[in-house]
Amino acid sequence: MSFSFMLFIMIWTFILLGLIAIGGYFMFHKFLKSLPKDDGKSDLDWEKYYIEQSKHLWRDDEKAFLEELVSPVPELFRDVARQKIAGKIGQLALDKNESEITQETLIQGYIMATPKRDHKFLRKKLKEKSIDINQYEPFFQYSPEDYRNKKYAAKTR
Repeated sequence: MSFSFMLFIMIWTFILLGLIAIGGYFMFHKFLKSLPKDDGKSDLDWEKYYIEQSKHLWRDDEKAFLEELVSPVPELFRDVARQKIAGKIGQLALDKNESEITQETLIQGYIMATPKRDHKFLRKKLKEKSIDINQYEPFFQYSPEDYRNKKYAAKTR
């Protein structure tokens, strides 16, 4: 075997191992989300529940705006992101007893469901749409982990 062929095999091995590790990470992450919590339901079950319960509250304008907000997410992950965000928006709408999902609830749910690195895109999109972001500033301060840990979020407000 020539040296260049052996080098090719070694490089290809590292690339393959890297791709397998990345895929394994995402599979394990999805597995952890599907494990039941103390209440007997997983995070995915709750997302689906809130989406089903709030399905009738969505108007076409809000659906289009949500699609616009998830557009920068790679297509491979877009469905997962849309489900997570829509579940949080549905939860907020049901908690507020709203008769329909408002733009305010949609933006608040998007902020609460996405990591802080995505907030830069949201701020830019809201400026393009001439929406005042000052009312949403308190939500930008916390990450989704802070919202899940309600004791922490209550202490820091």
